[in-house]
Amino acid sequence: MAAADVVAPAVAGSDPAAAQGPSNTTLAALYGVGARLREYGSSTFSQRKPWIELLDRTAFAKPANISEATARLRKNASYFRVNYLVVLMSSVGLGFLMHPSSLFVLAALLVGWVYVFAVRSGPLVINGRELSEREKVMSMSGLSFVIIFFLTNVASVVFSALVFGAALVAAHGATRVPDDLFVDDDSNQGLLAILTGAGQPTGVSNV
Repeated sequence: MAAADVVAPAVAGSDPAAAQGPSNTTLAALYGVGARLREYGSSTFSQRKPWIELLDRTAFAKPANISEATARLRKNASYFRVNYLVVLMSSVGLGFLMHPSSLFVLAALLVGWVYVFAVRSGPLVINGRELSEREKVMSMSGLSFVIIFFLTNVASVVFSALVFGAALVAAHGATRVPDDLFVDDDSNQGLLAILTGAGQPTGVSNV
């Protein structure tokens, strides 16, 4: 009986730590992802070309035809890919500044995600049923999708801003003469190289 009395409190006392374990692990994982994103963003942004080169007025000329405009756009997208990405992101940011309610909706969704997966220590129970991690992700994803695309104008703001930014990029890429630009073969992948990381240096291995 004495041994049982000693073991029982020890087991009961371990429950709060066990409940907080997944929350702390999730929070640490989020911090790790955030740190990697900041590092990657800083590395990517450092590859931008000088803005004075992007806006050199002497390098602009009307293309003779659609084929020439397309060729210019392809070369400029490879060379100015980081600058073009900044233009697109700035366009989206400007769109949210012009529609602050959409920014508030995104902030509220972010707070909800952080609360469910990082702050909340106990299990999430709905109608007496405890949800698994996968079910929580699916539920939050579905809720976010409905709010963004059906209940608010967030999707419309983002889409309009991206169209505006893409129009600026297309106009610049088609009229900027790329004859004086050096395009490395390894980076000749346009904006997709930024999103996939293909344009990032992989380092040199010592033999």
